[in-house]
Amino acid sequence: MRARMRVALLFLAAAVCVSNAQSNNSSSVNRQQQQQQQQRSIWDEAIKFSTKTKDSCTMVVSGAGDYTRLRVSCKGPSQGQTQGRSYYCDFQGKPNLCRAYNLNPRHYFTQMMWDMRKLSHACQGPKVYRPVMCKRYPDEAQMTFLASWPKTTTPKPSKPVQEPRKPAVPAQNKPVTTPKPVKPQQQPVKPQPGKGPQTKKVTPKPGRTTIRPTEQTDSKASRIASEYCWKSFHGICSYFISWFQN
Repeated sequence: MRARMRVALLFLAAAVCVSNAQSNNSSSVNRQQQQQQQQRSIWDEAIKFSTKTKDSCTMVVSGAGDYTRLRVSCKGPSQGQTQGRSYYCDFQGKPNLCRAYNLNPRHYFTQMMWDMRKLSHACQGPKVYRPVMCKRYPDEAQMTFLASWPKTTTPKPSKPVQEPRKPAVPAQNKPVTTPKPVKPQQQPVKPQPGKGPQTKKVTPKPGRTTIRPTEQTDSKASRIASEYCWKSFHGICSYFISWFQN
């Protein structure tokens, strides 16, 4: 009886293991199918949008080796008999390095589309697009501008035309008037008969030397001291005499 019970338990354990394995295989198959469906939705189903100037555009994703390539094709509205403009641009990158992209790759390009539809020209936006879901990842994980047709060239700002400068006229300086030298006035000499005009030479008269009163008193005091005092006391006597005189 115990042997039969053991055999039955072994069969039950084996059955449980087989069922678990089958459920795990089915879940992995479902995940693969979901991923394939997501990839098909990117590769096959184009994302459509309109720009600010009513250009109708489509976004098509394709693979190029390790890179993911995106082509944006647009066509403008026709005005009367003239057809609208048409253009396209290509982007390339490795968004699969972003974890959020692998979970929902279509939403990555949808976020790019939200930025492009705000432009007047879908191919004249930023050179590197950073969707919010993968914004923190490096440039390698972003879609970078590759090429466009027709080539978009940003016109250089025209330089303002400068008027020809007029030659600067130097300021006319007033002539400096130098004072004329004053000629010394000479008294006219009456010409004598038979003789040519002669000029008298004026010789300056020697000025008189004025003697100051202090010098007079000193000389007078020294004279009195020499008359009435001894030779050894001449200096003291002359000092007192001059003091009394003053």
